[in-house]
Amino acid sequence: MNRLPRHEEILKLVRASGFMPIEELARRLDVTPQTIRRDINQLSEENLLRRFHGGAALGPSVENEEYATRKVKNQNEKTRIAELLAEHIPDDASLFMNIGTTIEAVAKALIVRHQHLRVITNNIHVASILTRRPDFEVIITGGVVRPKDGGITGVATLDMIEQFKVDYAIVGASGIDSDGTLLDYDYREVRAAKAMMKNARQKWLVADSSKFGRNAMMKLCHIGELNALFTDDYPPPELLPMLQEHNVRVYVPGQTLETLDDED
Repeated sequence: MNRLPRHEEILKLVRASGFMPIEELARRLDVTPQTIRRDINQLSEENLLRRFHGGAALGPSVENEEYATRKVKNQNEKTRIAELLAEHIPDDASLFMNIGTTIEAVAKALIVRHQHLRVITNNIHVASILTRRPDFEVIITGGVVRPKDGGITGVATLDMIEQFKVDYAIVGASGIDSDGTLLDYDYREVRAAKAMMKNARQKWLVADSSKFGRNAMMKLCHIGELNALFTDDYPPPELLPMLQEHNVRVYVPGQTLETLDDED
């Protein structure tokens, strides 16, 4: 999803102060208050800001959007990201796949051409998609199932993940802070994702561009701990030095920033 440079400036100003009046945003960005209101409405729909009378504050950090809303949101972007990532997964690979609608899009992309994949997941929806292929070996972790989105978390989940060492951990995140911190809403989900990353040779993040600057409360890791980032648009300028410093390979459909070298 393409975001206007003005939107990035609005987010930066709101992050710095916590709340910004519409009139002040209009003055600083040299546009009309009506333009700022439209911008805030759009950013609010993306769950990046909260709209208040006379201004805007950061979006909610405690609770994620409903699963049904997330499932239909940015579908085209998620599909393009998923197809791009699938191009870089070889046959006969082993993978961890965690919770999220972008991860589910990856599962749909993997069943099209790949053969003999071995996947461990704590996502019932991912498992259901992948089992359409009889040559795939799909393992669902133990744990407690969340009715709202089919995610599985808990001590049993962590214990089972620790039994494996796989080629790739394919994980999602609810937000990516401007300081490079990957964020999520549920500490149990974060613990499962961390365990997957710890026990994988390659750590790949899938995140559409609406996640850049999005607020959430739990820390997953720093973006520099990844091996690759798959997204639908260029990351914000403040993230690029971190990605370059840590040699994180960045993939955008049609405009790869760095080419994947041979995998470790």
